[in-house]
Amino acid sequence: MKGLIILGITIVIVLMFLYEWPKINQTQKKEKYTFVVLSAMSWILAVLLLFFPEMPGPTELVDQIFKPLGKMLE
Repeated sequence: MKGLIILGITIVIVLMFLYEWPKINQTQKKEKYTFVVLSAMSWILAVLLLFFPEMPGPTELVDQIFKPLGKMLE
């Protein structure tokens, strides 16, 4: 079942890629690189959340980093 969901996520990313890639000019190499990196990171995050749904979110990471700083400032 998870294999089908991964396939669905992959299809969505590929369709997004096929739709957006021709619209980016050939001279915009940084934009193309950024688009590929963000798409890959999105796919990886979606698959990770599929296998580990209890994974902490980014706000919990920020809380862990800045909570000691907040205690020092009080």
